[in-house]
Amino acid sequence: MRVVVQRVRHAGVSIGGALHSEIGLGLLLLVGICRSDSEADLAWMSRKVSSLRIFEDEAGKMNLSVKDVGGSILAVSQFTLYADASRGNRPGFSEAAPPDAALDLFDRFIGTLRTVSGLPVETGSFGADMQVSLLNDGPVTIILESPVKP
Repeated sequence: MRVVVQRVRHAGVSIGGALHSEIGLGLLLLVGICRSDSEADLAWMSRKVSSLRIFEDEAGKMNLSVKDVGGSILAVSQFTLYADASRGNRPGFSEAAPPDAALDLFDRFIGTLRTVSGLPVETGSFGADMQVSLLNDGPVTIILESPVKP
C-alpha cells in the first residue's frame, strides 16, 4: 500500500464540475492499493497516518498529529501510484490491484482509518474522473509505503 500524505489548509474533490467532498485543516491522502495488500497493510497504514506528527506545535516543531489538531482527512483512491514507467513511455499498472479488489480494500481502509483516528474521513468517488484541489501547508508531502511482507 502506498499513500502520499499532504498536510493541507483545505482540500476538495469535484466530479463533473460539482463539489463532491471537502475538508479544512487536515490531511489529503492519495491512496494506492497494491495486488498483495492485506488487512495488515490497511491496519498499519491507518495507524501510521493517524499518528504521523507533521503539524506544528506552539514552538514551530512538527510534533502534532492530525488527531492532536482536530483536523480532518480526505482520502482519494489513486491507482496511478503504482505506475511503472521504467520501460518505454507508457506506464504499466500491473502492480496495482484490480478494480474490484482495490475498491474493497479502499473501502475497508476508510473504515479502519475512521475507527483508528476517530476523525471525519471524506473520500473521492472510486474510479471517477475527479479533480482534486488543495492548499498544501508548508508544503509538507510525505510518501508512505506499508512494510514489505516476508
